[in-house]
Amino acid sequence: MSGNCQISTLTNSGFSKWDEYVKRHENGTFFHLSGWQTVIKNSFSHSCYYLFAEIDNKLCGVLPLVEVKSALFGHALVSTPFCVYGGAITDNEEIARYLEQEAVQLAEKLEVDYLELRYQQEQQNGMLLKQVHSSFGCEIPDDNDQILAKIKKKQRAVIRHAMKNELSSSVGADVDTFYQLLSTSYRNLGTPIFSKKYFRELINIFGDDLDITVISDNENRPSSAVLNFYYNKQVLPYYGGGNAGARYLKSADFMYYQVMCNASEKGFTWFDFGRSKNDSGPYKYKKHWGMEPKPLYYYYHLVKTDDLPNLSPNNPKYKFFINMWQKLPLKLSQFLGPFLSKYLG
Repeated sequence: MSGNCQISTLTNSGFSKWDEYVKRHENGTFFHLSGWQTVIKNSFSHSCYYLFAEIDNKLCGVLPLVEVKSALFGHALVSTPFCVYGGAITDNEEIARYLEQEAVQLAEKLEVDYLELRYQQEQQNGMLLKQVHSSFGCEIPDDNDQILAKIKKKQRAVIRHAMKNELSSSVGADVDTFYQLLSTSYRNLGTPIFSKKYFRELINIFGDDLDITVISDNENRPSSAVLNFYYNKQVLPYYGGGNAGARYLKSADFMYYQVMCNASEKGFTWFDFGRSKNDSGPYKYKKHWGMEPKPLYYYYHLVKTDDLPNLSPNNPKYKFFINMWQKLPLKLSQFLGPFLSKYLG
């Protein structure tokens, strides 16, 4: 096979062909779409190597790769940073291994610390496996009452409580309100926020395939917001945050319920609640909705390091940094955050 299989790097002229393949493939995800190459280049200036395989000029596999290089956080080749899923999607396992071999060679040529491939499914590729995250999701029923009824009893009670707070929901592309709420959450967690430019790029590139849901209190003051991706009958609430009053109002719980309801009205049938670190607070929160965790398979090829990477906030060496970040004025965190977050994909 390998003699007939040609590996090339994606250019703008091949975007449509690439995306058609991704959308046809049973393992294709929103994060495999070619638009991410443009978003990442324009937002973070990282080098992208979107590899695709062809046999007799017919596309038979893709593997998006991005080089992330930082003196503080290391040097990696990742499929795909800023995304929870990645890895090769191909016509068969032989082509997948061939693309991975090409990725290994590229990683060694670039002299990165490691290659990281973020798969949803288990692979037989002989690489080092790290399983610390799980993903969550559920079917979306046809109407709002059925959606609420399907949610686990205790979480359903929380949503009903939120409804009594006279919250309102709006859907659009209000980046400014969204960014203020998201950056507040990130600062409070001790996490550097992305630049507003990044979110504007997402909207510019993916257009109608995303929107922003904003939840406001009974005086029309924004409380929680989330940016949602839409792909192949799936809705993915991906970046979400809220202000200090969100916990009391239960606005985040109401927000995710509204995302389900809005998606159902548009004909979407699957709610992808994304990944969470196993046994973390967000992991337990998602289980409270009645969703069962599905393990994610992240594979590594080590090049210039002897240890698997650990960029988790739970890493003790980041504890002082996180505590310091939580004390920053919001405006300062919004200014400094983008200089660091571009390496934390």
